[in-house]
Amino acid sequence: MKKNILLIGGSKGIGLSITELLQDDHNLFVASRTTGELDTSLVTHLEFDVQKDDITSLNLPDQIDGLVFCPGSINLKPFKMLKPSDFEEDININFMSLVKTVHALLPKLKKSEQASLVFFSTVAVKVGMPFHTSVAAAKGAIEGFAKALAAEYAPTFRVNVIAPSLTDTPLAAQLLNNDKKREKMNDRHPLKRVGTTEDIAAIAKFLLTDQSAWITGQVFGVDGGMSTLNIN
Repeated sequence: MKKNILLIGGSKGIGLSITELLQDDHNLFVASRTTGELDTSLVTHLEFDVQKDDITSLNLPDQIDGLVFCPGSINLKPFKMLKPSDFEEDININFMSLVKTVHALLPKLKKSEQASLVFFSTVAVKVGMPFHTSVAAAKGAIEGFAKALAAEYAPTFRVNVIAPSLTDTPLAAQLLNNDKKREKMNDRHPLKRVGTTEDIAAIAKFLLTDQSAWITGQVFGVDGGMSTLNIN
């Protein structure tokens, strides 16, 4: 029987690549503001703005076996140029919207034999990086939340986090919009390239399937070695 998988923000970037990997073998529901490049003949698209809309208003199945929460932000500025409102905005986009979504979907997740939840962090939580104070704070909250949630709801469902380094997505376009910038970003990684959406989608697919049935409460660094290797 096909599993019911809900992707929040799965119409572009990493979310789209996850959708494309899963759409042939699962019942996919993609809740996002636009259809983007989705093949709507293979997935069910539900118009949804995570910051404005109530997830319970969507026509979702009674049982959800997998949840992927993709919305995020990249707001890289010196701390002195950030206002408290910038931190609040990043917390709301990355973390509070996730909390509200999971809380609302608990009854549907509990009806699965063992649902799998996949969230996203950043390598900047583990590795201190300048200009990342706001996004690292927001994503750090996700990591703490995920581990506590995994402990509280084991074995009812599993919760894991993917922490990428810079990945070639529309959200990161300004950081990779010329050859010089791309070369600089490539060289920062031990594997000498930035990530692709396919790199991240592959681990997300693994975490959603029964192949990862004994894995929960983990943060996976999919980052070209940046978080663990020093080759300079």
